[in-house]
Amino acid sequence: MGDRTLAVVLASGGLDSCVAAAWAAHRWRLAMLHADYGQRTEAKERECFDRQVAHFQPEAHLVVELPHLAQVGGSSLTDERMEIPEDDAPGQVPTTYVPFRNATLLAVAAAWAEVLGAGHVVIGAVEPDAPGYPDCRPAFFEAAGRLIDLGTRPETHIRIETPVIALSKAEVVQMGADLAAPLALTWSCYRREDVPCGICASCLRRAEAFRDAGARDPLTA
Repeated sequence: MGDRTLAVVLASGGLDSCVAAAWAAHRWRLAMLHADYGQRTEAKERECFDRQVAHFQPEAHLVVELPHLAQVGGSSLTDERMEIPEDDAPGQVPTTYVPFRNATLLAVAAAWAEVLGAGHVVIGAVEPDAPGYPDCRPAFFEAAGRLIDLGTRPETHIRIETPVIALSKAEVVQMGADLAAPLALTWSCYRREDVPCGICASCLRRAEAFRDAGARDPLTA
């Protein structure tokens, strides 16, 4: 049957997934999942994940290693020979796209959710914030949900939740403020782990979002 009151939250340590976790925490009990796939800023992301775990106090938390994503390559997030872009070229898939990453993350989350008996998998994907990312589209998550239904036990019922998928980055910041999400415990920079570089595409989107939301970013205030 599954437990509809338990949700597995994919928590990268970033802003979007933190707000998604806060949204889920108002509805269900939490289990939090983090993936180390060889991303450049994994040490900082893991630190933020650990601090978010301390904040949300989930019933379970898990860190998985997915080294094959870096071994496969093809992304500037995992291959330091590739340049991190300072903007997103319209109509093109950015080099920060990690090939089929969200499918891999959902597969792990669904497997853990089935073991836990959880009824939900929550992911903080934001389509407007990921221009050109094919695995951040609502249609992708709808298809992934059907795949999970087909690939799990008959009694397993897991729903993929994408609470921020249609929001602008500024709306994500506002939602986080409304939910008292710990935005100070998040990281967005693609390049550095000490202080935000302020010039990569992710830093620029974050700065613009806080500005448009009329809020101060706790990381740069």
